[in-house]
Amino acid sequence: MPVAIVTGSSRGIGRAIALQLADDGMDIAINDIEQQSASMESVKAEVEKKGRRAIVVVADVSVEEDVKRLVDTTVEQLGELNVMVSNAGIIVTKRLFEVSVAEWDKVQQVNVRGMFLCYREAGRQMIAQGKGGKIIGAASIAAFRPSMELMLMATYCPGPVSTDMWDAIDASVAARTGLAKGEAFERSIQSRSAMKKAQTPEDIANMVSFLASDKARMITGQSMIVDGGIVFS
Repeated sequence: MPVAIVTGSSRGIGRAIALQLADDGMDIAINDIEQQSASMESVKAEVEKKGRRAIVVVADVSVEEDVKRLVDTTVEQLGELNVMVSNAGIIVTKRLFEVSVAEWDKVQQVNVRGMFLCYREAGRQMIAQGKGGKIIGAASIAAFRPSMELMLMATYCPGPVSTDMWDAIDASVAARTGLAKGEAFERSIQSRSAMKKAQTPEDIANMVSFLASDKARMITGQSMIVDGGIVFS
């Protein structure tokens, strides 16, 4: 059976992706940092309940040796690696001029270096296996990446999604503007989205499910916008 790694999959979009790929017939390596161990075990149980194999691999995607171990452990325990979903990411809920250098560096380490390491290590493993694979990354509503070596690469670009991360953004905006909690999120949806409703993690997981499937075999180097009609292309 196909094997997928989903980073940052203890909750939110990552959890939804892991569960959707399990529904699609994949075995799943669930990853996040140590503080999310209990949540990862919960997701593992949900995957296994669907009849798929699952493992938990605690790893920090910004650390090179951790990412190597994530891939190696997945291959050792699940047999191979067919899909890498580089989903892990963090955010600083401050305006640019309020952000410290340390906060900026941490975001770059996780969101940029982390994706690079996941892409690189997954790519090396897929090349060694000799039959290609799928590498899928999380972005914003604008990003493009090239690909080669029979590996199809794409990014999914969500708009506002109802997750813990967006709750943190909403709380920060509410504190600055005096809006009630949840009002900033709702105003953003109503003023910017053609669909006039919030996305869910499952909406993003459905796109990843498609990109990870054979139905997307001719899609590579693309950014797939899933935002309810905020950006039109």
